[in-house]
Amino acid sequence: MKQLSASRSVTLRLKFPNKIGMLGKITSAVGKMGGDIDAIDIVNTEEGMILRDLTVRTQDDAHLEKIEAALEKLSDVTLLHRSDRTFLLHLGGKIEIKNRIPLKTRDDLSRAYTPGVARVCMAIHEDKNKAFSLTIKKNSVLIVTDGSAVLGLGNIGPEAAMPVMEGKAMLFKEFGGVDAYPICLNTQKTDEIIKTIEAISPGFGGINLEDISSPRCFEIEATLKKRLKIPVFHDDQHGTAVVVLAALINAAKVVKKNLVDLRVVVNGIGAAGVAISKILKDYGVKTLIGCDREGIIYAGRRKGMIPVKREYAKMSNANKEKGDLNDALKGADVFIGVSGPGALSRRGIKNMARDPIVFALANPTPEIMPEDATDIARVVATGRSDYPNQINNVLAFPGIFRGVLDIRASEINTKMDLAAAIAIASMIRKEELSEDYIIPGVFNRRVAKVVAQAVSEAAIKSGVARRDKKVGRGRSKTS
Repeated sequence: MKQLSASRSVTLRLKFPNKIGMLGKITSAVGKMGGDIDAIDIVNTEEGMILRDLTVRTQDDAHLEKIEAALEKLSDVTLLHRSDRTFLLHLGGKIEIKNRIPLKTRDDLSRAYTPGVARVCMAIHEDKNKAFSLTIKKNSVLIVTDGSAVLGLGNIGPEAAMPVMEGKAMLFKEFGGVDAYPICLNTQKTDEIIKTIEAISPGFGGINLEDISSPRCFEIEATLKKRLKIPVFHDDQHGTAVVVLAALINAAKVVKKNLVDLRVVVNGIGAAGVAISKILKDYGVKTLIGCDREGIIYAGRRKGMIPVKREYAKMSNANKEKGDLNDALKGADVFIGVSGPGALSRRGIKNMARDPIVFALANPTPEIMPEDATDIARVVATGRSDYPNQINNVLAFPGIFRGVLDIRASEINTKMDLAAAIAIASMIRKEELSEDYIIPGVFNRRVAKVVAQAVSEAAIKSGVARRDKKVGRGRSKTS
């Protein structure tokens, strides 16, 4: 059964006789159809009639239609209007730009703009590093997409990608205090994307690539990392990988197994699957098997072996195992799915080793629903907020960028990703760990701070920091 969701919340405006018992009939009708009433408000009363707004959580459009049909069957009840609360939230967009300083007098104007601003411009002209301290660059991240791989929606284009990018900007600000700017490009040509980002990069302290399809995303990120002197981070790859590793560190503790000795099967070798596999190898995992639609990936396989998968074969499946996903799962300790709905069966889990760990991360519908797996898997995680153990990138990217901006890092490297994952995992104390609690909640405000500190320290140790350790106290080498 589908879950009721606040994202499917609607307000229904009803008109009916202002008589005792009428509201009870209405709420009963909604309840019988499986709707969940959040609120009931009086709008107006007139000539023996009453207008009320019912705010109802539903499952999907079909469920809403059933609820509305049940209400319309009631005598003397008229459905006047339906308001989708999610659409209402998006009216006019979700973000805005505000001034940090007042602009009320001639003196304010002369210092913020002409003629005073000219001296600041020339100071930056003489030393470009001063842009970090004298402009918004020090706290700004560019979120850029071409709309080719948006959430679970696919290639829907730049305009349709904007609501997601705005939401991402909100998360940057809310959890990391980072000013992020959504830019949706009207091109899906790799070279044009690279050139555009390179051309507009001077105003930003970091680049967050988002929802760009595989395999183009690999080339775009790699090229920009070589050309730019600011961090470039593809969140669909590395943000996902960081949080998966954090969750797996704790899941391994729950089942009392050594993480590096686990047999891990990754299903779906796209952007996220490749990055997850790489970070697990960097952490020390020895046995890693990757699967796609054609089955197990191995060196020498011919079908479907694009360059990314040929490279993947070199770092995985040392014994050149062959077969399908179920073959790969025999004796496996961990399943990590970044593929699609229904990819994992109960039979596959039963073939796994003792106390199997299942991360079914396809969104919005996972490879297997948790209720179909929890009786045979020891630990189950998904990407959804309506089940325990949500693997959500918001645990990673706000803190990672907060850390790199604070220390003015020139890049985000493997050591920094590993530090972020370990920091996230550390947020749950040993005595708190359980099958249903291997990863902190997304609203844990301490996570971003702890991640930022860990990332800053890793940047310093790996030699990519351009500020000293006292940045947190407002001191630096350049400002």
